Amino acid sequence: MSASEKAKAQIEQVAGQAVKKGAHAMGKEKIAAKGAALEARGKARELKEKAKGAF
Repeated sequence: MSASEKAKAQIEQVAGQAVKKGAHAMGKEKIAAKGAALEARGKARELKEKAKGAF
C-alpha cells in the first residue's frame, strides 16, 4: 500500500465519520448520509490497496 493512498483512505474515513456525526447531531440526515458514503469510500480504498499489496 503506497503511503499516499493509505493517507487518502485514512483522511476519507476520518472526515466522513466527522461529517456523519456532526450532521446527525444537528438533524441533517441527508448530509449524514453523504458523510457515511465518504467514510465507506475511504474503507473501500483501503481494502483495494491491501488487495493490491497481496499480489
